[in-house]
Amino acid sequence: MGLMSKRMDRKIDAYQRELIETHYREVDNMYRQIRGWRHDYRGHIQAMKALAAAGDLDGIKEYLDKLDTDLNTVDTVIKTGNPMADAILKSKISLARSRGIAVSADAHIPVELKMSEIDLCCILGNLFDNAIEASLSLPESQRQIRVYMDMKGTQLYIAFTNFTAGKKLKKVGKVFLTTKGEGHGFGLVRMDKILQRLDGYISRNSEDGAFTTEILIPQV
Repeated sequence: MGLMSKRMDRKIDAYQRELIETHYREVDNMYRQIRGWRHDYRGHIQAMKALAAAGDLDGIKEYLDKLDTDLNTVDTVIKTGNPMADAILKSKISLARSRGIAVSADAHIPVELKMSEIDLCCILGNLFDNAIEASLSLPESQRQIRVYMDMKGTQLYIAFTNFTAGKKLKKVGKVFLTTKGEGHGFGLVRMDKILQRLDGYISRNSEDGAFTTEILIPQV
């Protein structure tokens, strides 16, 4: 039993390292997109100057509308008050939107967290990855993830909701059935272990049309 437990811990640790590396790759990809848009900035200015010189006001308005639409595709500004949470949420929102998933996020962390950035990274990363994976089974017009984070007294409250295919998910024991592979299981095990160590609380609820995960983590 001890040997099996050690093997499981090694697999979970390997999964955690891979998860963190993936987060940083996603953040880097997001900033590359932003740098690319900034690189084009000078060209946009020159184009509008040419339109202004020609007195083409309608052309300028049309150009600005196109730029506004383009900016909205990469605008994933999240300011929770916690740099690590910002980085994770920005990268995952960018990833979700690239896969045709609408994301609404209302996240506030007005205090310095007692939990480590590694634990926060693992929890938020798993919650987002699970929601993204589930959303991909829906038509693009129905894909949506809602994220809410804030302090409730001395506890950090996290809630993730994603829409499902309209059927209540089946539950065996404390686990909802999933079609995802082995790594998904390690992610859930790792997250649950972290929450247990932090004396946290987790609730998973599947109602018709939506799946919600709620978490409370003491910060004192």
